[in-house]
Amino acid sequence: STYSSKVFRVTFLTLAASLTVPLLGVTVLLDCPIDPQPISLKEPPLLTGVLEPNIKLRKAERLWENHLVGPESIANIGDVLFTGTADGKIIKIEDGEIQTIARIGHGSCGTYEDEPTCGRPLGIRVGPNNTLFVADAYYGVYEVNPGTGDVKMLVSTKTLIEGQKLSFVNDLTVTQDGRKIYFTDSSSKWQRRDYLFLIMEGTDDGRLLEYDTVTKEVKVLMVGLRFPNGVQLSSAEDFVLVQETTMARIRRYYVSGLMKGGADMFVENLPGLPDNIRLSSSGGYWVALAAVRPNPGFSWLDFLAEKPWIKRMIFKLLSQETVTKFVPKYSLVVELSETGSYRRSFHDPTGVTVAYISQAHEHNGYLYLGSFRSPFICRLNLQHV
Repeated sequence: STYSSKVFRVTFLTLAASLTVPLLGVTVLLDCPIDPQPISLKEPPLLTGVLEPNIKLRKAERLWENHLVGPESIANIGDVLFTGTADGKIIKIEDGEIQTIARIGHGSCGTYEDEPTCGRPLGIRVGPNNTLFVADAYYGVYEVNPGTGDVKMLVSTKTLIEGQKLSFVNDLTVTQDGRKIYFTDSSSKWQRRDYLFLIMEGTDDGRLLEYDTVTKEVKVLMVGLRFPNGVQLSSAEDFVLVQETTMARIRRYYVSGLMKGGADMFVENLPGLPDNIRLSSSGGYWVALAAVRPNPGFSWLDFLAEKPWIKRMIFKLLSQETVTKFVPKYSLVVELSETGSYRRSFHDPTGVTVAYISQAHEHNGYLYLGSFRSPFICRLNLQHV
């Protein structure tokens, strides 16, 4: 028996070494697509009180299931909804009917490799003349006439802005008079199809920009942002809120008043990774969190934040798509007050109804939920939660 145990241990250790040593050797020799930097995050906020986990998002109903592909952002003119989808289309939904009104890109769609030519409309807003302002991740900022389908380019990604290219145009917000458009460029290095690389690398080359529709000038307002994502003008239009996805926080940039040109922190240490932000009817803001930092619980983002060597190992061996499958499908939407305090939160801890929420858009007593991966839009009756 003792002899057999020794033989087993020797055999097991020999086998383990024969597998581990080559694996480590291959891992060292393999190239890593990212050069991750250590990021310092505070301990996630406790999910208690207003943030207490619930299943309120499971009361949402799925609409137009399997007829939409990743409806990222949602806007409305009256009861007509508009969204942009992963197959490059700008969609109108009227009386339950889906209609393609425009397309900025061209060619085939369907894979991440197709996106640079297919186009990927992300942020979408309605202007004062009932035209749509659209941020396409690969092509730039456009104005679309929903009646005729005419497409007008406002800012092209082919144009260098202060010597730096636009690689990942993400979201936009428009003044009531339509004069100014504030938009984010998430990175000058990574494109939208590599958003996970952008998060894991911690790249700080994102910017907030301003486009003047009269002078046609583009100005850079903020630099050094880590994955700037959703943007929202305040009701008084005195500041713009910018969601910094990688850092799980919201920055504030003042565009008028005594503090014009200044910036500060609006909300730090969010309970997840923020995507888009939109106004709520109560005067606050709806924030969609695409991934959650559970506390209590294990947060993969916080665990990896200060461990660049683990990130390198992961992306030497696994693709972005594979890594994404390990991200928990915890869905969370929070409503913030006008000062940034938490008012209420809607959860779906396992993403049963909708996962990877990208935006919460309020209209006529309902919250319409977009998702950059799901094949539908969800609608939540705010009177029933």
